[in-house]
Amino acid sequence: MLNVTVEKTVEAPNRTLIVGAGMAGLAASIALASQGEDVTLLEAQPYPGGKMREIDSSVGGIDSGPTVFTMKYIFDKLFAMAGTKLEDHVSITKADILARHAWDKTGVFDLHADRAQSADAIGSFFDKQNADGYLRFCKDAGAIFDTLKDTMIGAQRPSPFDLTRRIGFTNIDAIWGLKPLNTLWSALGNYFPDQRLQQLFGRYATYVGSSPYLAPATLMLIAHVEQEGVWMIEGGIHRLALAMLELAKTQGVTFKENASAQKILVQNNKACGVILESGEILTANKIIFCGDVSKLTSEFLSDSKHGPKTVPPNKRSLSALTWSMTAKTSGVDLHRHNVFFSDDYKAEFDSIFRSNTIPEKPTLYICAQDRNDDFSKTTQKEERLLCLINSPAFGDSKRLSDSEIAMCQTNMMAIAEKCGLQIEPIESQATQAADFETLFPGSGGSLYGRASHGWSASFARPGCETKIKGLYLAGGSVHPGPGVPMATMSGMLAAEKVLA
Repeated sequence: MLNVTVEKTVEAPNRTLIVGAGMAGLAASIALASQGEDVTLLEAQPYPGGKMREIDSSVGGIDSGPTVFTMKYIFDKLFAMAGTKLEDHVSITKADILARHAWDKTGVFDLHADRAQSADAIGSFFDKQNADGYLRFCKDAGAIFDTLKDTMIGAQRPSPFDLTRRIGFTNIDAIWGLKPLNTLWSALGNYFPDQRLQQLFGRYATYVGSSPYLAPATLMLIAHVEQEGVWMIEGGIHRLALAMLELAKTQGVTFKENASAQKILVQNNKACGVILESGEILTANKIIFCGDVSKLTSEFLSDSKHGPKTVPPNKRSLSALTWSMTAKTSGVDLHRHNVFFSDDYKAEFDSIFRSNTIPEKPTLYICAQDRNDDFSKTTQKEERLLCLINSPAFGDSKRLSDSEIAMCQTNMMAIAEKCGLQIEPIESQATQAADFETLFPGSGGSLYGRASHGWSASFARPGCETKIKGLYLAGGSVHPGPGVPMATMSGMLAAEKVLA
């Protein structure tokens, strides 16, 4: 890290510098440039996308970050700002099947986008009582989403008082309908007698890097979001990042790749520039920082006393241990999204959040990038897979050895085989928490910022404004939260404040 002393006042031109070309940075750059702002987008890597990254293989790129694309309406709004449509830039298909699930070798269960079809499938695979519970669950999840869509998700960060005011002080049913004092796991027991379905819908807590035993039941809304549409992008989800970058350029954004920002300059409590690793100083009167907020306060600011609070290690969300591989598979016909569950779900999260260790019996997620709704196999001899298990975010204090990664892979394969799936890797590249810390400094490998544990966790995330004039925040570690659509929305909210 550079130690920099600025001898004289920096003259900051009317320009916005955006640090980080992840989904938040890309969205902010499009939103600002479409309104005529002078924008320069800085990215440490030679490619855009941030966590939405791609790893090369002999049969093509493998999506090796987020793989689920939802809340398309956010992207429709963003692209419309630039006078175009999402579909003009990427080829997308709405999935009929949201995900394929297995607990053992007795068979697989598919959750459908269509509620009635899912209810029928639950009735057949489980029983009528669980199917009836599912329909009640869908109704309540939809109500939670409707309450929060405009009051929190698409709005500037509220306090608990502000959120209550936005919903309406007299709208008691809607407020209590958010189930803020219930954990997701305890709430699911009121809908699903079968614990396997509690696991299935409890997994939505991991979408924000959290435990279903500690996260609020408000996260039921994720189920509704998926029912509204899970989209498959031809060529992989990384195509979305590439399309957004090209759109930003057409709006006049200057993109600097391999431009690692090392320090944000602050004078008289005003942001005025960025110092790159090369030593180059770029000046501006507005800066949007899209990295992890803990990195911003600990090292990025030349004057950090007014920066946001760092996230302590015990408040971090999940990391992951992933294998980006080409492989041959047999035994189970994979879908695009597949989940193979641990038979001791609570022990899995106790290992991560209590013992700070990777579970011996993890739940396994597989994105089979060459599959779709008709379960057709790739015409190639092998297919592209992202295999993922949850991990603690200990990337700044521990690096797994090769033998430890090999043991985790053995445990991962055992879960697959328990459910009848055989995986024969051909090429494989592992990524652990320490690697994510290197890619996304300050995070400890956490992929979702602060864990959403307890009713107040969402309010602990900073909003886009800071106490430093001209310095704004965006990304998965700030409001409204992690994930592809949420990070995109955070960039749009930051742009809104800049324009204001």
